[in-house]
Amino acid sequence: MKHFLVSLCLLGIFLLALAMCTSEFHLEGDYVLGGLFDIHHDSAPVYHDRPEAIDCSSKPLIHSSYRRFQVMRFSVEEINNSTSLLPNVSLGYEIFDHCSDTHNFPDFFNLISTNGLIQPYDEPHKNLSKVIALVGTYTSPKALTVAPLFMMNLIPMVAYGAATSVLSRKQNFPSFLRTVHPSQNVMEVIVKLVQYFNWRWVSFLYIDDDYGKDGQDLFIKRIKDTEICLAYTKSLNQFTDHSQIFKQTEAHKIGVIIVFAPEWTAEALIEAAIKLNVTNKVWIAGDGWSLNKKLPKKKGIRNIGTVLGVSQPRMTIPGFTDFIHSSRSQTHCEKAEQNMLCNQVYNCSSLSAKDVIAADPSFNFPVHAAVYAIAHALHNVLQCGAGRCNTNITVYPHMVLAELKKSKFTLLNQKIQFDENGDPNYGSYSVVFWNQSGDAEEVGFYNFHPPFDFFINDSKIQWHTKGEVPSSLCSQECPSGFYRKYNGLHKCCFNCEKCQNGTYVNSTDDPYKCIKCKETEWSAVGSTSCSLREVEYVPFTDGGAILIMVGACALVGLSLAMSALFAINYNTPVVRSAGGPMCFLILGCLSLCSLSVFFYFGKPTTSSCILRFLPFLLFYTVCLACFVVRSFQIVCIFKIAAKFKMVSRWWMKYHGQWLIISMAFVTQALLLIISNACAPPKPYNETMWYPDKIILGCDINFKTSSGALVLLLSLCFLCFIFSYMGKDLPKNYNEAKAITFCLLLLILTWIIFATVNILYRGKHILTLNALAVLASLYCFLLFYFLPKCCIILFQSHKNTQEYFQGLIQSYTKTISQ
Repeated sequence: MKHFLVSLCLLGIFLLALAMCTSEFHLEGDYVLGGLFDIHHDSAPVYHDRPEAIDCSSKPLIHSSYRRFQVMRFSVEEINNSTSLLPNVSLGYEIFDHCSDTHNFPDFFNLISTNGLIQPYDEPHKNLSKVIALVGTYTSPKALTVAPLFMMNLIPMVAYGAATSVLSRKQNFPSFLRTVHPSQNVMEVIVKLVQYFNWRWVSFLYIDDDYGKDGQDLFIKRIKDTEICLAYTKSLNQFTDHSQIFKQTEAHKIGVIIVFAPEWTAEALIEAAIKLNVTNKVWIAGDGWSLNKKLPKKKGIRNIGTVLGVSQPRMTIPGFTDFIHSSRSQTHCEKAEQNMLCNQVYNCSSLSAKDVIAADPSFNFPVHAAVYAIAHALHNVLQCGAGRCNTNITVYPHMVLAELKKSKFTLLNQKIQFDENGDPNYGSYSVVFWNQSGDAEEVGFYNFHPPFDFFINDSKIQWHTKGEVPSSLCSQECPSGFYRKYNGLHKCCFNCEKCQNGTYVNSTDDPYKCIKCKETEWSAVGSTSCSLREVEYVPFTDGGAILIMVGACALVGLSLAMSALFAINYNTPVVRSAGGPMCFLILGCLSLCSLSVFFYFGKPTTSSCILRFLPFLLFYTVCLACFVVRSFQIVCIFKIAAKFKMVSRWWMKYHGQWLIISMAFVTQALLLIISNACAPPKPYNETMWYPDKIILGCDINFKTSSGALVLLLSLCFLCFIFSYMGKDLPKNYNEAKAITFCLLLLILTWIIFATVNILYRGKHILTLNALAVLASLYCFLLFYFLPKCCIILFQSHKNTQEYFQGLIQSYTKTISQ
């Protein structure tokens, strides 16, 4: 009897415990939320010979995922205890341990149908599902696997961790929303971080799934127009040879390693780095493992270098800690034989409340926000207000979806709302540093929405390089004034070459080429900018210019004086032998030629350039034509007249001298008119001779002006021939010799000027050019006309008819003998 009573008592205790046994995965309620959490992780694929159910409890337990699972439970309980959000309505949940991509489908079917089976239906609004919305999943591959099943009935699926960008396509995932920022936002922060520290030579390691590949594509697109180069990239899975990855990293001399992977993949990589003694690296953690609790405290973690990361801001959820302590003290169905009350075979008895609270808090707030977003949507569907909800309204998932898209509420001082793609339209990310204490210390932040602030407190980061920011470059920065010349496939690998004069490098805009300076600018070798050239020309106030202009005025004055003297003594032998009326023409043309001198000074214009050459070429042609005729006449009188009397008579009869002079003048005038009409001289900026100066001058087109120059040179050549033929004339009769001497001076003057012009192109070449023109005029004025003026004024005995007649008769007799 005693034993019977003891047995009966034990049976009562067992039945009471069984009655009190509750499941963490299931809660009854007026409206049910589905939940998918990868509490266990299927780390390696299992190959079966026959179909078998998945046993999640046999897989590695993920503490952070279990914590997120508890956040959903807490959020539902908190909402059920609220008197304002859903006052007379209770929420329930059906949560599954989503540990495998492919073996959890029976659970999904159970969620989206009333009897665990998928059935075709004719009524679009008929609700076959017992859930109004789903919270999950954590990873992108799992979301991509199960999302289509929920999309067909427009059951809202609010993900708290799936970040791949393809899920933003509403044409494929119309009822998908998420409270976690998509991968493009995470990649934006990572690229900002890399740019901030001027790291340009990086490697990118990613999980070998849709999430990782999407991250890699986004990273490559982000750095396309930046100075960052992707030196090495590799996918990570359970078969990855980590030693080979680190060998490649060392071979490429990469100092920064970006790891875009979930925590279990990152843990294997970092543990391998510690084991293989990988040192002096900067590790940039993605938001999947930047707040990892295990790795920062692992022995040897300080040897691998400096670990930075991007993460969601850690937000304390009020009441969650108390909920965990209370929850862990309750009895749960944790034994396989008790799973008639649980929806999965599951055992987490090894986890204490302390373990759960100390787990990685990543993605906790997104879970909390996802549950509350659904609750707020349901609040609007049920028209809750004044302490009650309208429970007579039949709620369909698509109605909850419509309200979810319009969500706008505040949770823990954070405004929750979604954009047109169902992505969060709020929030920021933190930049964290794994400090010496083994904590992920927040050292910066980035706001995804205006004003788009990005801030990093460098002083909080303790670099493995003892204070200095580590560098990661394929090639060292070029010195100032050097440009980068590609040395390989990457733009970050280059040789440095100095920019030549006349070019400069703008390292900010384009460090890969030297930019040519404008014509009005100059630069020395190895310049980073151009300077304005100094514009030079000879002003009228220049000392040399004043002297030359005074000389030109003096020439005009002397020409007038000589003309007056010759006019007074017009009938004397000296004036008549000098050319008679031709003397006045020559002196007048010499005066007109001097006009050209005045246009060599001042800032050149088209008119001044034309007048710089035209008067001299035209009127000097007349002068030379006169001297050609005069030389020919001298030879004719003393040599030809005695032997060729008919030629002499013809010359005298038809006034051959004036005919030749007129022909030369008309021909030169036509040539100058044609050349100036086709290609007139115009202002020209000489920029080649001096790199830092612009010499203003006139550009003469030698092709179009060649006719005028050839005519002038031909007259000079003929004049020299005829005058040279008269070199043996009487000693006292020296007109031919005077012309020859003048021509030699003329030729010597322009040879000197041409030589100087080849060696020197400064502004004073214009002064020398004007001086050469003036010298060309003075050589005839001083060495042809001045001696005759002296005879008229000081040797009047030689200015008689008898004197000249005697010289001619004496020379004629000599020739005839």
